[in-house]
Amino acid sequence: MIDSKGYRPNVGIILCNDDGRLFWAKRTGMNSWQFPQGGIHPDETPEAAMYRELWEETGLHAEDVQLIGRTRYWLRYKLPDRYIRRKSMPLCIGQKQIWFILRLVSKESNVRFDCGEKPEFDHWRWVDYWEPIKHVVYFKRKVYRRAMTELGEMLIPESVPISAEGYLAN
Repeated sequence: MIDSKGYRPNVGIILCNDDGRLFWAKRTGMNSWQFPQGGIHPDETPEAAMYRELWEETGLHAEDVQLIGRTRYWLRYKLPDRYIRRKSMPLCIGQKQIWFILRLVSKESNVRFDCGEKPEFDHWRWVDYWEPIKHVVYFKRKVYRRAMTELGEMLIPESVPISAEGYLAN
């Protein structure tokens, strides 16, 4: 499902622990790290898609997490030209995302990567709050920064340094 402007609806998931550190996952067979994310099916709400993607990509259920909040609006990013499949119709030029922030309330050992058709990730770790902006693929950085800034304000203030100089400037 691609909208009239060429954006595919998608959800992004920022999962944190009680220390304000974030779940950061390595894509299967690649040296590329990102937050869990995935497409919204035509019959799904963004929240339903988020819980489905959470299960498929991390093995976590709704009862394993606490929903803290979501972005107010769609956040968009364009794909670099080399990733646009020009022969696909309708043409997809990027993604529009609703981002969610969740807190893990169950054991870390519940994380597993074998719940979807094909594992998205093969490794994960907890990272400091602003570290993902430095390491995510370049064309997703602005969306990550916007989502993390908006959603970080919903966490306990002392657990996340929102004034991350250097990370917010780029």
